[in-house]
Amino acid sequence: METKVTVSSQSQVKYPIKKIIKERCAEIIAGGNGGVFYNPVQEFNRDLSITVINCYFQYLLKERQEKISNGNNQDSVKQYSAAKKYEDGLRILEALSATGLRSIRYAKEVAGVKEIIANDLSKHAVEAIRDNVKHNKVEHLIEVSHADATTLMYLSTALSKQFDCIDLDPYGCPNRFLDAAIQSLKNGGLLLVTATDMAVLAGNAPEACYVKYGSVPLRMKSCHEMALRIVLHCVESYANRYGKYCVPLLSISADFYVRVFVRIFNSQAKCKFSMSKQSMIYQCTGCSTFNLQPLGSIKPNHTETQPKQVKFGIPTGPPVNTHCEHCGQKHHLGGPVWSAPIHDNTFVQSLIEAINKAPLSELSTQKRLNGMLTMVLEELPDVPLYYTLDKLCCVLKLEIIPILKFRTALLYAGYRVSFSHAYKNSIKTDAPASVIWDILRCWNKRHPVKEERMINGTPLKEILSKPCEKEYNFDDLHPEANPKSRKDALSRFQANPTAFWGPGTRATIMVGEDKLAKSYRNQNKKQKYRPQENIKGNELDDQQKSKQPKIDETLGVDEKQQQSHLER
Repeated sequence: METKVTVSSQSQVKYPIKKIIKERCAEIIAGGNGGVFYNPVQEFNRDLSITVINCYFQYLLKERQEKISNGNNQDSVKQYSAAKKYEDGLRILEALSATGLRSIRYAKEVAGVKEIIANDLSKHAVEAIRDNVKHNKVEHLIEVSHADATTLMYLSTALSKQFDCIDLDPYGCPNRFLDAAIQSLKNGGLLLVTATDMAVLAGNAPEACYVKYGSVPLRMKSCHEMALRIVLHCVESYANRYGKYCVPLLSISADFYVRVFVRIFNSQAKCKFSMSKQSMIYQCTGCSTFNLQPLGSIKPNHTETQPKQVKFGIPTGPPVNTHCEHCGQKHHLGGPVWSAPIHDNTFVQSLIEAINKAPLSELSTQKRLNGMLTMVLEELPDVPLYYTLDKLCCVLKLEIIPILKFRTALLYAGYRVSFSHAYKNSIKTDAPASVIWDILRCWNKRHPVKEERMINGTPLKEILSKPCEKEYNFDDLHPEANPKSRKDALSRFQANPTAFWGPGTRATIMVGEDKLAKSYRNQNKKQKYRPQENIKGNELDDQQKSKQPKIDETLGVDEKQQQSHLER
């Protein structure tokens, strides 16, 4: 990210020194109007959103063309470019704009835009957005709005005012905005939703998650995918209230948040299928084996006049006994969660093609986007959740089996297996849990567990005491064991957290390389602000020395270190 720095000439500065922060072709003026929140780590999020909206618009154009031509192929397709206004283009709402950076990038990098509404409730944020829009010369595409996001969306439910795309990127939980967003989207519109309250979604506070999302999470290794499925379940439940349903295009767990891209369609008839797309989860408290129980079932009910007719029903259950069949422990019950596919593979393939061609190939995070989307495309679409190899081996106190050997054993046994983009050592497979434990029992023959670990009543003892049902091939590497994303060493996961990595806090403002407390605004109100460069060298040295902890010179070395640590 390129950052230009300019110093304000004002004699008294209430806010941090102004900077011009550049991200791609967009620039924002940071430090003015209250120092609005900016997080450089979210550039990946913005790059992904720009790619998705561009591909979505291409899908929309094809649908419009097919509707006009009644299915007949026509070669003449109108060409659209970015930074220009089109009356038949997209109406986009960024409900929570902050600096307006995302809206400005949409205006400059999304082809076929009619209008972008950049909204925020904060007066300082709206002033910053206006300054940034004017600075970037995109007033012809961006309308700045100062309103409550839900009120603005509720006032846009009329067909003439509805949006093609609504982007919800709040701090924390997005649930308060979903009802209004779904009502103000056009039929087939695109909804982009971010949730950053991962502690809640990952099972640390199940009672809070139920209140916010209507689902009970479980603390399991696949908690990041479960978070995605909880958010999708929540979106679907809001949509169903108005005779609408959602179709996930892409669902991503990245860094400190989850992000889903879904299309919302109108159809009372198709809403009836929603029940069968939701499931409860039974998780063993001992070995962490899980089973899903769908809330509804669908059976074919063909007739001569209606060959596609189906019959909806309620399935029988539960799919587990009172105690786990593998280790004898009891189960936790979680859900409901979305158990249908969370990606549209055809759409994901179009995203990969788009980021490998100009202009999207020039995105700063293109390599990571390519790796992430390639991995998404490799996922088994019809297998919800996943196991992790480290957790499976931890339950049995086993020496960890190499990931390729484990995948080889599954593939030669006739089952499918893939990684998940949400976790590095994930095992997403259609093999039943009994096969997974049987493979590990065979591995135990090669690398046996110490006898003193075989304690009665433990999952380890219960699972390893059973005989192996068959032998598995670990040594002859299966051709499909090493997927393309891994073989080509694509950038799939963020290597190291960068500076200020995370969702940020309400108590701080983040601008470029600076992270300052909001209390900064209330400091030095009765005296003039003097930038560091205007302070004399000796005076600055004295200030820095005064910040160092005082250590009693009479103490020993260890005692000095302890005192210094406590003072820090």
